[in-house]
Amino acid sequence: MIKHFTIFLFIFSFINIKAQEFIPLWQKDKMPNSKGVYVKDSVANERLYSITTPGIYTFFPSKDDNHGAAVIIFPGGGYNHITLNLSGFQLAKWFNSLGMPAFVVVYRLPTSPDLKQKELGPLQDAQRAIRLIRNNADKWGIKKDKIGLMGTSSGGHLATLLGTHTRDISAIKDSLDKISFHPDFMILISPVIDMDKYAHSGSRKRLLGDSPSQELIDKYSTQNSVTATTPPCFIAHAFNDKAVVPQNSLLFYKALLEKNISTSFHVFPKGGHAIGLSNNPGSTELWKPLCEMWLKEMGFIETKKR
Repeated sequence: MIKHFTIFLFIFSFINIKAQEFIPLWQKDKMPNSKGVYVKDSVANERLYSITTPGIYTFFPSKDDNHGAAVIIFPGGGYNHITLNLSGFQLAKWFNSLGMPAFVVVYRLPTSPDLKQKELGPLQDAQRAIRLIRNNADKWGIKKDKIGLMGTSSGGHLATLLGTHTRDISAIKDSLDKISFHPDFMILISPVIDMDKYAHSGSRKRLLGDSPSQELIDKYSTQNSVTATTPPCFIAHAFNDKAVVPQNSLLFYKALLEKNISTSFHVFPKGGHAIGLSNNPGSTELWKPLCEMWLKEMGFIETKKR
């Protein structure tokens, strides 16, 4: 009883801080790739370790400040957990300060015992999330061609899966099936990209298993899936990141460059893994103003208040 009450207080406190609503991604009994196994929410140290109901937390700026561009945030956690506050809610509040609606996605983890095919679960939820948000764009004051992604660490890997893969794996024969899941931009901070030589071993093991085939490794190394239709990208990484080495970002940048995809690419000397919103060392603190300037430069947010 005490454990359930603690979980309730944790989620309730975050909802009341800034999140205006939690919206489930799937209708009851229509969640794809599910065995029908009940999975109980598990929360510890501001992290979600198992997910009962995948969905989105909504964060909105005031109507007067809203520029119309929205960002969908995929928190990291090595595909082991979801770091909901640090790489989710805090980022959403920062994007609100830029006049951008923001949505934090609670996606199924590949460790879930409910998944039939574990590597598909996170991407299915990601595709559904962008479809749901684009479907509500008019109601929420969002421009349908200005919906982008933000991912940190393994959340960056999920963002790039969504940004590069074109196969529809989330259709459930409802009205959202007709809506595009293609994002209009990507913002990646310390992203997991490679599943081979430069892989983050924990992310690879949880997503692909102990001994994945080379075919599966290549498929989920997202630098291999960049095409001419991949959206423009902002990337920030730290040279001294020992958890997810910066070669991950470099591989993705090179793939974008080869396909002539506009990219703002930054590797800072210090900052470690999963560069944060504040208290970053030296020049790493510049990632936020650089990202804001890039969003304005690319025309996603306006340079002047409407």
